[in-house]
Amino acid sequence: MTEHDRIEGRPRCHCGIFGVFNHPEAAVITYFGLHALQHRGQEAAGIITSEFLPEKSKIRFNSYKGVGLVADVFKDEKILKQQLKGSAAIGHNRYSTTGASENEFNIQPFVVNYKGGNLALGHNGNLTNFHTLRDTLQSEGTIFQSTSDSEIILHLTARSKREEQIERIKEALELVEGAYSLVILTDTSLIAARDPHGFRPLALGKMGDAYTVASETCAFDLIGAQYIGEVEPGEILVIDQEGVETGALKSYHITKAPRPRHCIFEYIYFSRPDSKIFGENVDKVRRKLGKLLAQQAPVRPDSNDDRVVVISVPDSSNTATLGFVTESNKMGEDVRLEIGLIRSHYVGRTFIMPHQAGREFTVKTKFNTVKGVIKGRKVVIVDDSIVRGTTSRQLVRLIQEAEPKEIHFRVTCPPIKYPCYYGMDFPSRDELIANRCNSDLEKIRLELRVDTLAYLSMENLLEAARTENGAHYCTACFSGDYPVPMDREISKDANDT
Repeated sequence: MTEHDRIEGRPRCHCGIFGVFNHPEAAVITYFGLHALQHRGQEAAGIITSEFLPEKSKIRFNSYKGVGLVADVFKDEKILKQQLKGSAAIGHNRYSTTGASENEFNIQPFVVNYKGGNLALGHNGNLTNFHTLRDTLQSEGTIFQSTSDSEIILHLTARSKREEQIERIKEALELVEGAYSLVILTDTSLIAARDPHGFRPLALGKMGDAYTVASETCAFDLIGAQYIGEVEPGEILVIDQEGVETGALKSYHITKAPRPRHCIFEYIYFSRPDSKIFGENVDKVRRKLGKLLAQQAPVRPDSNDDRVVVISVPDSSNTATLGFVTESNKMGEDVRLEIGLIRSHYVGRTFIMPHQAGREFTVKTKFNTVKGVIKGRKVVIVDDSIVRGTTSRQLVRLIQEAEPKEIHFRVTCPPIKYPCYYGMDFPSRDELIANRCNSDLEKIRLELRVDTLAYLSMENLLEAARTENGAHYCTACFSGDYPVPMDREISKDANDT
């Protein structure tokens, strides 16, 4: 079930996945790929490699997983050099959405050995018919090792009666619904797959004679891989030795959705600004978010006032803040970009302090103000989103302690009113500040204790994310328009299945 070990109200990303085929140091490459994708999940990490044993003429899968950051889990280089041998590998960074975070059996990639050979899987997303499928499989005698929805795909594949392994995988994916970007390792191939709606990103790259897939292209930059393109929505891409030699990868398709519904929150918050997802550069979209927000809700200096000071909430709103400042000045509003909040990157996860007072203290350990920049000034805070409102309220309090003249809060997305069923970790509807305040902007403003508050409109959000290929987006967390329904409502009190 959806976890409730959430940080102080920020949206949380779900997972990062990576895979490489035909590289002599596959585990090392995967380690660096996961390192670049660390922002997508910080709870646990794992790598599985495929090693050919010539003396036995067989394939062996090697696995190493652990709780913590990538650098901590694989801090002993012997793990990568000696234990994780092989020329193909997949890796996974975990932030739990479905399945209890404290259960080590939930750490991916998952691996099984069945009649078709070895099979390992890493999953980014969330299955919406998870409960129905799990209940059916359990009633037929299937034993689950984890509480994660991802394990279902392995069981469905293993139970398939189809002869070819790719057809078994295809049948399994035709039965599941919801969001999934997958890396699957078999004895002979690396398989990348994406759900028909294309909720989560998945990119294909090449480095020399090796192919690689990753949640975001920033992983390719670190390892020196060339970006080829996206795994298409509904596509199952097979990378094997024949494909390496011919340069022609096998591609299969499951039933396509009427149109893709990419998660627009990837642009707002999740993805790194140096990544390219859904065919567009994240940096470009975020700058446009800021520009449109400046047009929609400008903050003007007083006639006898110093320039307005604009500050970002580091790090996810940095790029949008640049866009806000650039457009404001272009419009003739005399504003100045300043570093008003300093973020510490060495703070542990705030959910180790379960009480509200602990959370509020930890906000102070994460951020500090540059008082000389703020005191006596009209200050604009640009942030990517407001979820519960806890973080925003505490940040405003911190800034108030620096004695600004006024505080104006600007948000680069519409109010979040609905939970996400496709992999984002948002609180229940009752916990969302927009719902607590009945979508009344004035009530939210008063709760945050700022002079003015403005959210980016839905129209401007979609305008900022408009791409040349005419991409369509999932906006369910703002609109309640769910492309794929849940088979069972998520219970807030559930910790697992």
